[in-house]
Amino acid sequence: MATQGPLLFCSLVLVLSFAHCHGAKPSAIFSRRSFPPGFVFGAASSAYQYEGAAHEGGKGLSIWDTFTEKHPEKISDGSTGNVAIDFYHKYKEDIKLLKFIGMDAMRFSISWSRVLPSGRVSGGVNKEGVKFYNNVINELLANGLKPFVTLFHWDLPQALEDEYGGFLSRKIVDDYRDYVDFCFKQFGDRVKHWITLNEPYVFNYYGYSTGTYAPGRCSNYSGTCASGNSATEPYIVAHNLLLSHAAGVKLYKEKYQNSQKGIIGVTLISAWFQTKYPTTAGVRASRRALDFMLGWYLHPITYGDYPMNMRSLVGHRLPKFSPLESEMLKGSIDFLGINYYTSYYATTSTSAVNMMELSWSVDGRLNLTTEKDGVNIGQPTPLGWLYICPWGIRKLMLYIKEKYNNPTIYITENGMATANNASVPVKEDLNDTLRTTFHRGHLYYLSKAIKEGVNVKGYFVWSFLDDFEWDSGFTFRFGLGYVDYKNGLKRYLKHSAYWFKKFLHK
Repeated sequence: MATQGPLLFCSLVLVLSFAHCHGAKPSAIFSRRSFPPGFVFGAASSAYQYEGAAHEGGKGLSIWDTFTEKHPEKISDGSTGNVAIDFYHKYKEDIKLLKFIGMDAMRFSISWSRVLPSGRVSGGVNKEGVKFYNNVINELLANGLKPFVTLFHWDLPQALEDEYGGFLSRKIVDDYRDYVDFCFKQFGDRVKHWITLNEPYVFNYYGYSTGTYAPGRCSNYSGTCASGNSATEPYIVAHNLLLSHAAGVKLYKEKYQNSQKGIIGVTLISAWFQTKYPTTAGVRASRRALDFMLGWYLHPITYGDYPMNMRSLVGHRLPKFSPLESEMLKGSIDFLGINYYTSYYATTSTSAVNMMELSWSVDGRLNLTTEKDGVNIGQPTPLGWLYICPWGIRKLMLYIKEKYNNPTIYITENGMATANNASVPVKEDLNDTLRTTFHRGHLYYLSKAIKEGVNVKGYFVWSFLDDFEWDSGFTFRFGLGYVDYKNGLKRYLKHSAYWFKKFLHK
């Protein structure tokens, strides 16, 4: 961070009205005291988006290293995460900044290829990588912050992709189990919150159906991918992700949990799908949309099999779990991480299905829109797909409570982006009033859900700092902290960070 960051802008703490949050009326004083004792507030990050040092410290290549180098045309600004925001070298000052805001925790991911460059312990352990994560964990604890560690945030070692196709092969389950075993052994004495996977839906859909994320596979009818099959590969990859998750959880519970006293879960992403018109078909469409995004993973994790909607519509292309696998999946979380950003209207698609162009996109027989009778579902943002719908987080929480046995939930990501406009002065970008309104609205509706019996234990902002945003590169800014890409990656707190500082004041 810039040395003067906190001092320079301390006087800019905002106390914003709640007028824009869809008519919501919070209590007179809305703060961390509006949440149960022990509720965790934090900010989130991921290795490829933050660390940089892609070719330093003994790190092996990941599929994202390779993808951004080989396919700059698939990244909006042609950028890479080679440097990202240099958390690898700046972690100490960043953690101090997070403490200054008043957060309780930081969510970060371990880069598999930074600790095991070949993907396997037998191929050699990178001691510099292990030391880096030990340093990050120790620094967080020294500053009174809890580490929430994601074990897989999409950056698979390229060596495993090259050897057998990564998550397209059942071989990945054993390699994933061995990798997480290594992590539990190295870091589990201090890490008490483990997340097996981040957003398997996104990894799957964009990596194997549209080909816009690493490893960049899709059917050749799209004209953008050299190889892949959008009709089958997303389901195969999802299946192997779920089996890897279950194997990792089983290992932790049998070998480490009793002595290390931690808990383990998974992070899934879901929009809320609002019924567009109150008909039987409309209700079915919204539930089907939830099944194809959230239920794809949460149904097997809760009940041991895919949702009936998916089984009937995908048919023989949907892999099957053996009885043993089903039992291993059932109840395989101590907590559920949920990433929520926006909501959509759902209706049933009446278009004929082209059997030569099958993919996840058409299997659900859905039309998803953000407009009803000429009115947007929420306030638009610079990011085209993200409309501000704070009420959706409450509806999603209540749906999970009723359908999936009221699990313990952490909101592991929630946030919004502004455009990265090089012509806008830094001071102007720091005045992010809309982001403050966004978070306050979502926290208000989350507090309502908790009062209605949903078992939510924490809330993590996406993102702690501006970062590399996958196929958007550096064209959008999600952070509470501004990163000056033109001036040595200096950090400045935005006004939203100061709102959080006031909100979190004990």
